[in-house]
Amino acid sequence: MHALRTLALACSAALALAAAPALAQVDKPVRLLVGFAPGGSADIAARLVADRMKDELKQPVVVENRPGAGGRLVAEAVKNAPADGSVLMLTPIVVTVLAPMVFSKLPYDPLADFTPVAQVANFQFALSVNANHPAKSMKELVAWYKANPTKANYGSPAPGSLPHFFGVMIAKGANVELVHVPYNGGGPMMNALMGDQLTAAIDTTVEQVELHRTGRARILATSGTTRSPLLPDVPTFTESGLAGVEGTAWFAVYAPAKTPEATVRQLNAAINKALANPELRERFTKLGLEPSGGSAADLSARMAQDTARWAPIVKASGFRAD
Repeated sequence: MHALRTLALACSAALALAAAPALAQVDKPVRLLVGFAPGGSADIAARLVADRMKDELKQPVVVENRPGAGGRLVAEAVKNAPADGSVLMLTPIVVTVLAPMVFSKLPYDPLADFTPVAQVANFQFALSVNANHPAKSMKELVAWYKANPTKANYGSPAPGSLPHFFGVMIAKGANVELVHVPYNGGGPMMNALMGDQLTAAIDTTVEQVELHRTGRARILATSGTTRSPLLPDVPTFTESGLAGVEGTAWFAVYAPAKTPEATVRQLNAAINKALANPELRERFTKLGLEPSGGSAADLSARMAQDTARWAPIVKASGFRAD
């Protein structure tokens, strides 16, 4: 009798343990918020991932675009959302790593207000020159800069953007003085480059690749630890002799703080499964995105790594957004 009772208690305990994670898992439709307009790479990446996540979660995953304030509006919304896995955000590095470095006041604290879920993709930057520029490599461009100090400049799509700070990193790595010329978007910047009003342009690789392929601009180097899948024939900055000049941006998914660990694990597994899909990976590559994935802890580590990487560069730039 005692043995039967012990067995019954053990079975009850096992059933309770099996049921416990289910209580914390996603059991309602999921809204994936994106702080940028439809059609951009953040939006497309979110939709590709959401479409695969729904199959794994057995719940609808709907992408909501709420553009404004460089993604900070969405961050504030997710901070105040229920911590049950039903509201998430897909956001670039600028919202959770860069913004705290350039804004004295933010409506959120990236470390206290969000739970990292998973990194989604990396993307690289590139430096290009006018197709008629004499420099055919970064080594030649650095020499040209030193010989032509009055034209030693580079453009970025916006002040305070990662391309802006990557230019500061290049100047430091090459030991040259470079003037930063900010533009209101990548389009006007590339027009200025092709019009010979600007010596070099820095932006995401995907934004420049078509001009490079059609011979209207020349990409000299890309910013990853390895060559960009979009441009396997173009060297990295490190390969070009600029040691330590390396940095990629990324998209990642976050949930509100205090989201249960079991829920985070379930969401993380769904994202990783989505990123393993060959069709999604092919679409990502065409967007200049390199699928990443990994655990929630991997994303936390990446945030710490990139905070250490960019903080001294941002400080050296002297830039403040407010």
